[in-house]
Amino acid sequence: MRDDDFGVPCPGSEAPPELWTRPHLERLPTRGPLLWNELFGRSAPIVVDLGCGNGRYLISSAIARPGWDHLGVDTVPVVIRHAVQRARRRGLSNLKFAVADAREVVGRLLPAGSVRELHVYHPQPYYDLAYVHRRLFTAEFMAGVAQALEPEGLLVVQTDNPGYWDYLNQLLPLFVAWEEHSEPWPDAPQGRTRREILARSAGLKIYRGQGQRRRDLDLRQALAAAAALPPPVFSADRRLRRLDAAESANVRRP
Repeated sequence: MRDDDFGVPCPGSEAPPELWTRPHLERLPTRGPLLWNELFGRSAPIVVDLGCGNGRYLISSAIARPGWDHLGVDTVPVVIRHAVQRARRRGLSNLKFAVADAREVVGRLLPAGSVRELHVYHPQPYYDLAYVHRRLFTAEFMAGVAQALEPEGLLVVQTDNPGYWDYLNQLLPLFVAWEEHSEPWPDAPQGRTRREILARSAGLKIYRGQGQRRRDLDLRQALAAAAALPPPVFSADRRLRRLDAAESANVRRP
């Protein structure tokens, strides 16, 4: 099994087989929210990665923060299988992965006020204006994120699409105390995700930011302001198109 992303090794190392774990969540609740204590067998800060891909960031975080619990979801089964194998062979018990849709997870499965950190790396852009409404970041999605975060919970977002970034810089400050982060994340100078590693190798700019849930958040006002924003116009830079195609090809053979 490949354990690198475009030549950059995945954090951590393989544990003896007797220490391997079972990080795959085959079933998610059909009704009601997740019960973190039952899922992990303890009470701990929760980190959620929506669209986690092959698990690179969450594996790094789970290794660095053993006292925190982590959940990663993605709609692509093959990348979740890859993430599960990586976590399993590292013996990580504070990390679970599931095939699931980010909107469903935020809208139905995250208990209110329970998430310490919520991460979204490189959400899908839609170049055809007819499909822009399918984007992940909308007023309703951000309302769900705000409700899921702890009172001072942190949202972390990253993209390589400047059009999406322009829109996020209008939307996210309505719900979180938003700050752009111009440099690579110090915990992963070569990249937190496979997409970031690939984008940087192609010479593309990475846009990063984070923010705590606003203390003065009025959800009704934020929703109204967010709904009034014009939808994003995603950058159709040919390099981004080629990058999307290259990433899709690699997803099929992780």
